[in-house]
Amino acid sequence: MRFLPKLLNKAVKSGTLTLIEPDGNRTSFGEPDGSKPVTMKIHDKSLDWKIAFNPELKTAEAYMDGTLTFEDGEVYDLLTLFYRNRRHFDHSANMIFWSGVARSMKRLHQHNPISKSRANVKHHYDLKDELFDLFLDEDKQYSCAYFPSGDETLEEAQTAKKSHIISKLNLKPGQKVLDIGCGWGGMALQIAATEDVTVKGITLSDNQARIARQRAEEAGVSDRVSFEICDYRELDEKFDRIVSVGMLEHVGAPHLKEYFLTVRNMLGPDGVALVHSISTKSPPGVTGPFIRKYIFPNGYSPALSEIVAAIEPTGLWVLDVEVWRKHYGFTLNEWRKRFAERRDEAVAMYDERFARMWEFYLAASEGVFMYGSSCVVQLQIGRQRDGVPLSRDYMYD
Repeated sequence: MRFLPKLLNKAVKSGTLTLIEPDGNRTSFGEPDGSKPVTMKIHDKSLDWKIAFNPELKTAEAYMDGTLTFEDGEVYDLLTLFYRNRRHFDHSANMIFWSGVARSMKRLHQHNPISKSRANVKHHYDLKDELFDLFLDEDKQYSCAYFPSGDETLEEAQTAKKSHIISKLNLKPGQKVLDIGCGWGGMALQIAATEDVTVKGITLSDNQARIARQRAEEAGVSDRVSFEICDYRELDEKFDRIVSVGMLEHVGAPHLKEYFLTVRNMLGPDGVALVHSISTKSPPGVTGPFIRKYIFPNGYSPALSEIVAAIEPTGLWVLDVEVWRKHYGFTLNEWRKRFAERRDEAVAMYDERFARMWEFYLAASEGVFMYGSSCVVQLQIGRQRDGVPLSRDYMYD
């Protein structure tokens, strides 16, 4: 093998990686640093140039196809090693090339009209409901949980997340609330359980809407909580409060201004919105090729600078900004471990290749929050300067 060993020799500095080639030849890279050593075996000679030429995508596909396996460690350990050495990989000529290609096609990749948005949502969220039950908490919260002390269970942390967001909404009796991207209804149902308000949740997933409606019926709140299959751009209605958790990542960079203009137009005169989104401490970038191709087509986590730039022309006030750093890493760690415990069920639902793809997705996502530049931001925005009290005390009463 010619190309892959050269890449690994330049890029792996922290931790140790041993490469076993198809002919059995072994080569080790890096230096011990206390992390778990990784030994990966390549079963296809063509991966020598494929992985070297496009490391992120072709490593994922090789693992999915079973042409990349492990004798020591697992895919999570490989990806952890990658993130610990990411700056060396990113400085390789091929990574610079693919990053440039992705940046040049960013607007095309994230062009997201309503028709395309529906298809993208169905690609991921209309997978079998039982798949998500393998790793999510009982409330099916598919977004970052909140670990204020760090030792909460996943269920406790997801409840804390919802409570934290509800406190920021500063709700008053009789108000109308819109939940954009309501998922399986957990946030809307929690609001209805704790506040005297009416809630409308919207989603583009048939499966999510069906389950959310069923849950509202079972909870006896269907007179105050409704769920519709609807794009946020199709609504012509006013609300006192708007909440959106984990949905901004599906808007696309070219549509951020449109999104916040739509939020503004749906808010009443004293309206307040709380937007919770994956973001990054880095400048605006692109979505990784594996995530874009296999997990979230058109998905993109905007930088805080992009979000604020999209809000500024709308006339809305940014009332509060909070940055969550490792919370999503802790969340994904729980999801990854729960999925591993029930992996056989995922194989039975789909196949081995799908299970490997999902393992790679969860492990890569955890790594970027624990070792990369990703974070979560919560922005509270409103029509009026005094839309909420001037201090944060009300959030914690």
